Amino acid sequence: MCEIFSKQPIEAYSSQTRSVRLSGHATSIRLEGAYWKILEEMARKQDMSLGRFLSLMYDEVLELTNDEESISSNFTSLLRCACLTYSSKVKEDEMSNTPHFKIKQCVNS
Repeated sequence: MCEIFSKQPIEAYSSQTRSVRLSGHATSIRLEGAYWKILEEMARKQDMSLGRFLSLMYDEVLELTNDEESISSNFTSLLRCACLTYSSKVKEDEMSNTPHFKIKQCVNS
């Protein structure tokens, strides 16, 4: 087996729970450290705090689906998938020597 998998730092796969405010509601999200690291990078590339980034993502999905119950119960899964999509796109950009993409920001300023 390739040691790239077995020699990961424990922090990468240990779960961390963070308190956040989504659409004005206080809640907590539990994700593995590797996902938090990617989400922090995504937020930084958008020039915003992690809390603001997560709240905007939540609001955007709510606007698209109009199903708050489903989003609330699946938001952590959505975040994991967003991280995978982001990481895949960054890897593609690195392999093709194109600049890193900027996530579309749907914020009315």
